[in-house]
Amino acid sequence: MRTLPLLPVEEEGRLNNPALREHFVERVFAYHRWQRLARGRRSISSLVDFHTRHKFLLLAHSERHYRKLGRIVAEVKHLPVADAYQEYGHLFMQGLAVYATVKKHCNVLRHMTGYFSKELSPAEREELLGHLLDFRRNLVPLVVPLTLVRHYVNKYDVGYLQKQVYLQPGPKELLLLNHV
Repeated sequence: MRTLPLLPVEEEGRLNNPALREHFVERVFAYHRWQRLARGRRSISSLVDFHTRHKFLLLAHSERHYRKLGRIVAEVKHLPVADAYQEYGHLFMQGLAVYATVKKHCNVLRHMTGYFSKELSPAEREELLGHLLDFRRNLVPLVVPLTLVRHYVNKYDVGYLQKQVYLQPGPKELLLLNHV
C-alpha cells in the first residue's frame, strides 16, 4: 500500500505558541521542497542531493529518522526509484514532525562549527561558544548562534554548509527561529 508523505497539520489555537508555529511553518516549507522534488524527474542523484542538503535539519529533529533515511538513500540502487521516493517522503515528514529541542539544536550547531573551527580566532571561538551557551540556557533565541554560524560559514566559504537548509529553513521575512 502506498502512503503519502505526512502533510503538516496543527490545531489553530496551538499556533499562538511561537515555537509551535515556527515548527509548523518549517514543516510546511519542508513539505513544499519535498513535493517539488517528488514532482520532478526522480533520480538517485536528486534524492542524494536532497538528503545531503537536509542533513542538519533532520538531525535537529530526529537522528533516528536521519539514519533510516540515509539507509534508504544508500539502498536506492536496489529499489525501484518510485518506491524509494515514496518511503523517503513519508519518513522525511515523520522525522520533521519530531520537535527539535534546544539540546538537539546545540548538537547540530556544534557539529557545524567543526567544519570551520580551525579557522576561528580565539576571540571568534569564545564569542560563538558564549552564544551557544546562552542559547542552551534559554537566554537568547536560536537565531543568535545560528546567525553567527551562518556568518562564519560564509566568511570561511564552507560550501557543504552553505547548501544546508538548516541555516535558512524558510523565507527570512517569516522570522523563523527568532523565538525558538
